Amino acid sequence: MSERSEPGVRLRDVVEADLEVFLAQEHDPEAARRSRFTPRPRERFLHHWATRILADPTVFVQAVLVDGEVAGNIVAWWEEERRFIGYWFGREFWGRGIGTRALTLFLEQEKTRPLYADPYEGNTGSVRLLEKVGFQRSGTVRHGEDQHIMLVLAAPPTA
Repeated sequence: MSERSEPGVRLRDVVEADLEVFLAQEHDPEAARRSRFTPRPRERFLHHWATRILADPTVFVQAVLVDGEVAGNIVAWWEEERRFIGYWFGREFWGRGIGTRALTLFLEQEKTRPLYADPYEGNTGSVRLLEKVGFQRSGTVRHGEDQHIMLVLAAPPTA
């Protein structure tokens, strides 16, 4: 089992019991509104996690723990030739620096660069979080009727 830690924030492999917490976090009305993501029904959510995340060896996913409590998850996956990153944190963990610490730890393990993220443009907290850990804006993309900001974390310059 892989594990990385920093005071109060720790990453670990996802276990089955985490999925119920992730489901509840996805169904938080304010989180869904900010992300412009429609929460999935329970069975569809569990099927997605079982087949598209946990069963895919190219996906790297970690549970985020804060003082032993599951705070959310961070995941990296391939979409064609691009590697994307996404995350979801419970609302009670927002605005406390937890996302910054967790993403920093995750990026120490996820070495693929460039790495992409495309949060909804109105999700200013998520955009700020990504920029704080080094992502830079590279344009916009539409998902349905919503505009998202494309951000990229480039490879560090070589000496």
